[in-house]
Amino acid sequence: MRTKKNTDTESISKVRRKRKEIPTAEELVEQLLNGNTTALARAITLVESSQLADQQKASWIIEKCLLQKSNAIRIGITGVPGVGKSTFIETFGKKLTALGEKVAVLAVDPTSSQSKGSILGDKTRMQELVKDPNAFIRPSPSSETLGGVARKTRESIILCEAAGYSVVLIETVGVGQSETAVHGMVDFFLLLKLAGAGDELQGIKRGIMEMADLLVINKADGTNKEAARTAKTEFKRALHLFPPKPNGWVPNVMMCSAIEGTGIDEIWEIIREYVNQGRKSGYLSSNRKNQNKSWLLQTIDDRLKQNFYAHKSVKKKLGTLLNDVMEEKISPFQAADKLLRIYQEKP
Repeated sequence: MRTKKNTDTESISKVRRKRKEIPTAEELVEQLLNGNTTALARAITLVESSQLADQQKASWIIEKCLLQKSNAIRIGITGVPGVGKSTFIETFGKKLTALGEKVAVLAVDPTSSQSKGSILGDKTRMQELVKDPNAFIRPSPSSETLGGVARKTRESIILCEAAGYSVVLIETVGVGQSETAVHGMVDFFLLLKLAGAGDELQGIKRGIMEMADLLVINKADGTNKEAARTAKTEFKRALHLFPPKPNGWVPNVMMCSAIEGTGIDEIWEIIREYVNQGRKSGYLSSNRKNQNKSWLLQTIDDRLKQNFYAHKSVKKKLGTLLNDVMEEKISPFQAADKLLRIYQEKP
């Protein structure tokens, strides 16, 4: 007969075994550099964690991974909801793995502004690619960050490259916000469009189009082919109105059908041409250096904001000042000045 003492002992043993199974930072790096996808997933989980201990562990792992040299191509893919991003990425990813590339997909899911939850359904939508041994798909909540890009996407890119992935695809939410965030962390920016869908947000469309290195009209199949051809002509005309890019690249407009697989080869050839041209001219290298500088400044902004709200005295006074601002007893500017003075004092 099993006693309570025996049951408690077994439970403690299970907990200890579970703790032993959790790899150290050193073990994670070793496994990750050997292409272990479980280690990669665990490292990204640490990167996304808000726990201080996890953040410190993740920071050490990233530093070690940065020492690994990689020629990976970083491709940002955006477009409005319904344009077929997930289907395109699956077809495109399968094409790349068939060519011998290792493909990592960082798919950012929308986060609810009310529940703070997200669906994280990209693995469900990419049923074929998720089974490919040369592909890694990681859906992450956008956490309401600018442009629908997860706050830790940059770190995740570094981890994927260290794990041996030669192409990293970053899918953004594409909800009409500024896509500057993803543009600032990739080598190539691909914009998916639909024919005949209209575009009520003309200003936003222009802003995204100016950043695009390639426009692709998806779903150019069946009865939609003619509309796609018309849209291709219109977008080509529109691109002529934009100023030339710093690297001299002239963006093209392509048609494709992710379902039929047409146009995918041509898209990859254009990306390869862009990358080869950028490497020869030195533009890709200088662009990444500038991105690293922006990464530093953004990280400082993020850390200052985190430290500000974590400050004990600020947390103690914040609620009172928020109420005073809402009751118009004090202006938001005066309240901010008070909180900043409190923050500058020792906690």
